Amino acid sequence: MAPPDGMSAPLHTRLRAVAQTLERQFIGKDEVVRLMCVAVVAGEHCVLLGPPGTAKSALIRTMAELMQARYFEYLLTRFTEPNEIFGPVDIGAFREGVYRRNTTGMLPEAEIVFLDEVFKSNSAILNALLTLLNERKFTSGGQVVHCPLLAVFGAANEVPADETLAAIFDRFLLRVHSDNLDAYHFNELLLRGIDLEARQLARQPLQPLVAASELCELRRGMGARMRFGDSFLSTYKGLVFQIRAEGVSLSDRRVIKMLKLFAASAYLDGRAEADASDFFVLRHVWNNEDQAALLDAIVEPVLDAFYRDNPERRRVGAVGVGVEALGAEIDRIRQILTGPAPLGDVQLFSQLKALGEIKAALSTLADPRARELEQTVSRLLEASFQGGRFS
Repeated sequence: MAPPDGMSAPLHTRLRAVAQTLERQFIGKDEVVRLMCVAVVAGEHCVLLGPPGTAKSALIRTMAELMQARYFEYLLTRFTEPNEIFGPVDIGAFREGVYRRNTTGMLPEAEIVFLDEVFKSNSAILNALLTLLNERKFTSGGQVVHCPLLAVFGAANEVPADETLAAIFDRFLLRVHSDNLDAYHFNELLLRGIDLEARQLARQPLQPLVAASELCELRRGMGARMRFGDSFLSTYKGLVFQIRAEGVSLSDRRVIKMLKLFAASAYLDGRAEADASDFFVLRHVWNNEDQAALLDAIVEPVLDAFYRDNPERRRVGAVGVGVEALGAEIDRIRQILTGPAPLGDVQLFSQLKALGEIKAALSTLADPRARELEQTVSRLLEASFQGGRFS
């Protein structure tokens, strides 16, 4: 498949444009988007964990459209049969004594795959998926079919507790939370959601920015990009030892595979080599959700030090909400709190919860105006708790 017409910019520039398009459309998903792009460039798999309705399928479907990739999506259950995923038996060939599947439009011919509720599938599906995810091969009628797979994205509401699912969970190198948005995002969420629904109702396709064939070629050359300086490797060694010391299992195989993710992250920024900013992916190698906080505590100091020394660099995962947007939300909440209509306990609690989330968001911003807004939020919270007047 040839690159889209008029796309003469370097591939890493167009991949950033893919990420920016997704970030604009799906508010608060900046780090999720970055990790998805890293997975595709590195040729690794990623599982999104979170409650239903947090844009998991829409994100992946839109990314496949922007990458002009053959896409396959399916909701798995314990009753799902192999022919629903890998294709039905080719009846014409079967009449001639040949057993094979018709894989047209099915998972073996897809380039980006989304498997919803992936951990609820049965053993017949899981066993076939293990080889396909790891080796990108599928056996049909004794013949080995090489699959053009770029990446598989799984989704689940929670981490699988059944030990029999450990092998399939291990195939997803990246484990990413996709949660509901904080309350202060709500108005912007509505506006962007309206735009998305309108585009889908009008069946307006997105203009592809990248061709899947380019990504296949990039992946074949990824080995040459896995160049790491001594300082980087020394820091990585220290982080791995800390992670293991905290009881987070990180096998030697996964330690090596992570290097490919670091190289992919560097490529997305147009850098020839990885640097400390790419260690953010280590926050997403947990084996259960309780370990996420441990990984944050280990990795964040390294990231904080890097961005202090490199203030011009945009921090990966920083949600694109500026001081102006947060200030406008504070004004909206103040009007509700000071309005003539009395607030019920539930209404009051929801507004105060939003103020708390805004205050936490402001604390991450370096803009001096954020400090003024933090004081405003503190006054509103103090007045509410004391039952006094809002100002």
